[in-house]
Amino acid sequence: FGGITAAAAAAAPTNPNYDYGAGRVESAKGVVRGYTNFYEISFSKSQAGAAAPLAPYFAASSWSVIVDGLVDRPLTFTAHDLAALFPLEERRYRHRCVEAWSITVPWVGFPLRKLLHYVGVKQGATHVLLQSFHDTEVSDTQSYWQVDDWPYTEGLRLDEAMHDLAFLSVGSYGELHPPQQGAPIRLNVPWKYGFKSVKSIQRIRLVDTQPVNFWKAVNGNEYGFYANVNPAVPHRRWSQASERSLVRTSSDSTRIDTQLFNGYAADIGDMYTGGDDDELWF
Repeated sequence: FGGITAAAAAAAPTNPNYDYGAGRVESAKGVVRGYTNFYEISFSKSQAGAAAPLAPYFAASSWSVIVDGLVDRPLTFTAHDLAALFPLEERRYRHRCVEAWSITVPWVGFPLRKLLHYVGVKQGATHVLLQSFHDTEVSDTQSYWQVDDWPYTEGLRLDEAMHDLAFLSVGSYGELHPPQQGAPIRLNVPWKYGFKSVKSIQRIRLVDTQPVNFWKAVNGNEYGFYANVNPAVPHRRWSQASERSLVRTSSDSTRIDTQLFNGYAADIGDMYTGGDDDELWF
């Protein structure tokens, strides 16, 4: 289909090995698109109205993604062309927000590891930095929230980024992402709290030190680098033992118990040692 197109998203085959919605009702498209955090657009969770006029800015055909740092082939792609390199597939993942609500979403995209293999990872790389956009003409928030930490930056250890669950998505529900969902390309790491899944990516850089992610820089007393889901470790201000599972609307939720690594412990738990180390859970 030649890159990120509506037809490609609609035709992406479902990967049955990643149907992690088992035991949960898939969240309605309306609640996923209508209840989200993307502060670059708005502090409100109801962002669809504010985001709609921004759609041309997030067009895949003109959106540049730089892949550089400790790689064999530093490259710059449009998001459209980047998705043409790898077959798109649909994976149903759980998404657990640090605010103790959750959704279950059929994302469309490809594993991050495929891109990393394509550019080649140099010896000495230990982490992957992923960075969103910084444009005060588009983001009112970036204009009036004067912090030195824009653009929104996240990071993964290299082994986390190479895990097949780490996913770059271009859409959901067989459609392309709207702006508030992180168009045209975003990260999905389902075993971590949602703020790790950076939206509207413009740079992917291989580095040899642990990146300072946005929320750790802004509020390091409450947010850290790893942010692995753990019901036994509370946030500084609230419990993480349970969550509101959103199904049809943001007010139509079911309180359920939160699972270690958001239910993915069997898949990724062996990547971590020192389970009593608080750094793994913030």
